[in-house]
Amino acid sequence: MNTMASIRLQVMWNRLLSIVEEQAQTLVRTAFSTAAREAGDISAGVFDTSGRMLAQAVTGTPGHVNSMALSVEHFLAEFPPASMCEGDVYITNNPWQGTGHLHDLTMVTPAYKDGRMVALFASTTHVVDIGGLGLSPDSKQIYHEGLHIPIMALAREGVVNQWLLKLIRANVREPVQVEGDVYALMACNERGARRLHDMMSEYGIAELNELGSYIIAESARATRAAIAALPRGTWRAAMRIDGYDTPVDLVAALTICGDHIHVDFDGSSGVSSFGINCPLCYTIAYTAFGVKCAVAPKIPNNAGSLAAIRVSAPDHTIVNAPPPCAVVARATVGHMLPDVVYGCLHQVIPDRVPAEGTSNLWNLRLAAGHGITGSPGAQATPFTVVSFHSGGAGARPFQDGLSATPFPSGVRNVPVEATEAIVPLVFWRKDYRQDSGGAGAMRGGLGQLMEVGSIENTDFGIHASFERVHHPARGRDGGGDGAAGYIALQSGSALRPKGFQVIPAGDRLMVAMPGGGGIGDPATRAPDKVSADVKNGLVSAVAAKEIYKVVLHDDYSIDEAATTALRATAPAS
Repeated sequence: MNTMASIRLQVMWNRLLSIVEEQAQTLVRTAFSTAAREAGDISAGVFDTSGRMLAQAVTGTPGHVNSMALSVEHFLAEFPPASMCEGDVYITNNPWQGTGHLHDLTMVTPAYKDGRMVALFASTTHVVDIGGLGLSPDSKQIYHEGLHIPIMALAREGVVNQWLLKLIRANVREPVQVEGDVYALMACNERGARRLHDMMSEYGIAELNELGSYIIAESARATRAAIAALPRGTWRAAMRIDGYDTPVDLVAALTICGDHIHVDFDGSSGVSSFGINCPLCYTIAYTAFGVKCAVAPKIPNNAGSLAAIRVSAPDHTIVNAPPPCAVVARATVGHMLPDVVYGCLHQVIPDRVPAEGTSNLWNLRLAAGHGITGSPGAQATPFTVVSFHSGGAGARPFQDGLSATPFPSGVRNVPVEATEAIVPLVFWRKDYRQDSGGAGAMRGGLGQLMEVGSIENTDFGIHASFERVHHPARGRDGGGDGAAGYIALQSGSALRPKGFQVIPAGDRLMVAMPGGGGIGDPATRAPDKVSADVKNGLVSAVAAKEIYKVVLHDDYSIDEAATTALRATAPAS
């Protein structure tokens, strides 16, 4: 291929990336739920007619994107391209064929040019409710978790299946929000298809075969080259997390081969009796993301780059749970998998991987209403809402960890004002949790402190699904562990980290989110960084002296003599 031909294909590839980003932004801007419009808990991408992902939007989450990358093939198995028509739209929330749990709606729309199908656009969003017990992992089977929509047509030749929409509305607690998100998914795929048509007309191409082959081949080549630069071998790591009723062990063996990396989760805990199980598609999604972030972060994410990362897990383990296992809180396990991967890769490329972080999202899944909280005759306003939040990320080899930042999910924290605007709650407090970041030469990110109450002075409930309460994020290379998280009532009673619980009228929910682990001996942290941390309220003066061995004056300036003497007598970690 000559240089000009390659440049032309690269330009069109970049244009394709802008198209899927516009597709994603259309979803964010038209969605009804805060999960999509505020947190960005979505995905969007374009696929060839064989179901291979060619491009994904930057906006979105790895769990949605990488599991959606597998799901389009399931749609094509049910509806072959020859059976599709212009104006068709297909939908599912099957956890094993979609993106891991019933609360995620995945939609696929064929795109046409001059009467010929040239691509497929797919998108996913997390809806606020899908019926069942709600977002709490109290469920024991998938049947407890809400309405299951098998792969089916939502629209045929431009005519929407109103019976399906009626069925959805009849099964959810927030019908307006959920139906609004359904239409937002349809709109974003349609926008992508229109923009693709315009691009193809502008460049005078009738199909995407050449461009698609170029994208996949170049991405695969670059990923294989990045892997080839690593040493060969197998490295193992394990991590224990809280689980629901008993701790869960996540065990991985990562093998670097000549042209691919294989991660095997043999040895991990068996399936849970509760809704924290993880379908294999979601395990693959976050494992591949963890590997790619460390090994090939600059290579675009598509079928070519993902093909070089292979994942396996024994059947009936918590990372490969079959139907009818409960999976509503599959992110509880899935979000921890990059930390396990990094436990392996730290032995190979220690200068590229972070310490463990909170990882598990600390979303406030709150609800109230008849049969949920309070007495049958209570006049409380019924609601269901998810407010996305996070603890601290782990320290990076040459930088501190990010505070209150969701890694690996990448979703945004929801502004408390956005939640207060739609439900009868008030957030009395939201600030950083001092000293929660693991100490180190590079400090772990801080968690948050939040305090929530009802403005109606009535009961409300929380569907808790929190990790790092009993097993905090571990530091690396002498760095300290992050602080463990906890939830409680303002009146003093501790709450369980998982399961539905009620906050009584007149009381408040208190949430202390975990911190990320640190990297390196805290006594080697630059004193000026410690001073800045204390001045900004991130680290206490007591911790500065006792842990970081830095003595500060009242104006936060460094007492050089006292610090030098203190560090000289500090034992090496």
